[in-house]
Amino acid sequence: MTTTQISDVKALEQQHVLQVYRRQPVVFERGSGMRLFDDKGRAYLDFLSGIGVASLGHAHAGLAKAIAAQAEALLHTSNLYFHPLQGELAGRLSVMTGLDFAFFCNSGTEAVEACLKFARKYWHAKGETSRTKFVAFTHAFHGRTMGSLSVTWDSHYRTPFEPLVPGVTFVDVNGPSASGAIDVINASITKDTAAVIVEPIQGEGGVRPIAPDVAAAVAAACRRTGTLLIADEVQTGSGRTGTFIHSRTIGLEPDLIALGKALGAGVPIGAAMLSRDVASAAAPGDHGTTYGGNLLACRAGLVFLDALDSGLQEAIARVSGHLFAALRGLAARHAGTILDVRGAGLLAGIELNRDATDVVAAALERGLLINRTATTVVRLLPPYIVTERDVDEAMGILDAVLSLSS
Repeated sequence: MTTTQISDVKALEQQHVLQVYRRQPVVFERGSGMRLFDDKGRAYLDFLSGIGVASLGHAHAGLAKAIAAQAEALLHTSNLYFHPLQGELAGRLSVMTGLDFAFFCNSGTEAVEACLKFARKYWHAKGETSRTKFVAFTHAFHGRTMGSLSVTWDSHYRTPFEPLVPGVTFVDVNGPSASGAIDVINASITKDTAAVIVEPIQGEGGVRPIAPDVAAAVAAACRRTGTLLIADEVQTGSGRTGTFIHSRTIGLEPDLIALGKALGAGVPIGAAMLSRDVASAAAPGDHGTTYGGNLLACRAGLVFLDALDSGLQEAIARVSGHLFAALRGLAARHAGTILDVRGAGLLAGIELNRDATDVVAAALERGLLINRTATTVVRLLPPYIVTERDVDEAMGILDAVLSLSS
């Protein structure tokens, strides 16, 4: 692709694609494993994986073969009919999450939306029609549909679209006083609360783990009041943090779980997982989707789970140890610039003492894909196939970038 053709791509988008994205100045044409290749054939080491989506890397041979075979057989029939793959995928997810039922949709946001709706329906079916409120947390990001946006904290996302769904209380779990946060949790979660929604590690909010004592307080308040617990595992789930879901590692026992991103390895899919008790309140017509749970998405999900079960989950734990050791070394070398390193598994956040925009841009120039979140945080979300050698290469680039910009 020539420079003129690249300009044409950008010009055409400006004329016809809604301008809601701040794109980086690069046009990608193909990928292979951990690498993406631009229009000039230049390779980039991908430590973002499409914001946590390309879990098996790019052009994964097994996934490509399965997608091609499914496309030749059958792609879509709608949810008016049975097909053999939804039940298979749902059964495997039930084993891996500990929840009994799956509702398939097309994205993590849709999965969150479904969880909110099913939580409301649960209490309605019990005759407690006034139990409609939600508790969420400061720095939370749950999506951009009207329901998921209502439990998303940042006013930048919320304000232009208000009024949103009423009855949402945000609790500050990242303030200076953990005991104060626990007091607010206990006061906010009541018998009027339909559900609490929590990301065990807040991704878009700056890769902020929920503290164990805060998680314990949430779990205790939910038990005391009977409130449902929704775990938003769209970013942390599907093996990203070293276990299939992260909420139980911090002592949470969710009634509903939202999954997405990595689950389809690049094919759009979301899943709302429900306990048997919550699912018992759902009836035909309560929710639906045209595309959700189609054969292509389910086949991709099964390929992903097969890969995870074939040693990939163990590899994540091994490479994660190397990644965080390298990040701690990077932080020591740039002590004035790096304020904190946070995360788990293959989800890492590097908090800087300034806006991270220039670091992301400089890394791109040197062939490394990362992104900025919560203004000052560099986020790393590499594909699950990442190796220690890839980590070392990425750390070398980040070291050079931080040295130049210190």
